[in-house]
Amino acid sequence: MNVKLKNIYIGDNEKIFIIAEIGVNHNGDVNLAKKMIKEAAKAGAGAVKFQTFIAEDMLTKDTKKAKYQEKNSKGSSQIEMIKELELSEDDFFELSQYAEEKNVLFLSSPFDTKSVDLLDKLDISGFKIGSGELNNFELIEHIESKGKPIIISTGMSTLEEIQETFDFINNKDKLIILHCITGYPSNYEDANLKFISTLKREFKVPIGFSDHSPGIELAIASVGLGVCLIEKHFTLDKTLPGPDQGASLNPNEFKAMVDAIRNVEIGMGTGERTLCESELEIKKVARKSIVANVDIPKDSILNSHMLTIKRPGTGIEPKHLKSLLGRKTKVDIKKDDLIEYDFLI
Repeated sequence: MNVKLKNIYIGDNEKIFIIAEIGVNHNGDVNLAKKMIKEAAKAGAGAVKFQTFIAEDMLTKDTKKAKYQEKNSKGSSQIEMIKELELSEDDFFELSQYAEEKNVLFLSSPFDTKSVDLLDKLDISGFKIGSGELNNFELIEHIESKGKPIIISTGMSTLEEIQETFDFINNKDKLIILHCITGYPSNYEDANLKFISTLKREFKVPIGFSDHSPGIELAIASVGLGVCLIEKHFTLDKTLPGPDQGASLNPNEFKAMVDAIRNVEIGMGTGERTLCESELEIKKVARKSIVANVDIPKDSILNSHMLTIKRPGTGIEPKHLKSLLGRKTKVDIKKDDLIEYDFLI
């Protein structure tokens, strides 16, 4: 099953789709956001993803920060921090157009129904639902009413909660589910990459990985588990202010991840065993053949002392040695000559 985002198919047997999660790393600066789009495109991202929200509609004024937010951002409350990270409607129009110029898809995670409507006005190719909204059925219902593909992260969720949301969504033919461990950054020991296989087994839709771990290893490893999409936080500089900067990849790291994913992707192959040209060439010298161990006169009856096994592998295969014993030679054979069936009666 494949899901189409604009002109790109995502699913089994398709090229792995890679999203640069800019999120709020732009710090509310549209010019910084544009620089990030440009660098993400150069690094090989297929899409850039933002977050669209109205602070007052997203959280109460007394909502506390998460510990990682306290450490990495300004403001005493979460709403103060979030207000600093808001972009305007005009900003989003400008950024979506700029992403199109840079030949990357523009995506965003809406956190309220007004933001869903804004993104729909942008003719966004699909909606990303963040892990925190997995049980927000009102928001999901409003998103689904737009009739576009949905990518949903499953951080902080049990399998039962994922199943409930899956059952709630009607357009399963337009759904992509992402394994995710919520943490900024998340710990390697918490990654549980094998859960990707569980998701593939339980939900017959494309499965991806939203990776919050510090490096690029887990994203690369997920390729071997059959993901169709990989999302990774992206920044220009990890020392910039902001809650997610330290859990993001810079352009060089992101490009290294993309290059490694593409190499592993190619290396995964088809699952069928065929011999490539390099193997066929090396096989001639690395394999062995049956050869004369001594000079063998014409009309000799072959015995085990007359034959041995040596390189190259261009003659009779060693597995046939016993079948040659007792055969009579019809020509003289010199030591180290490859035995040929034409030499025998």
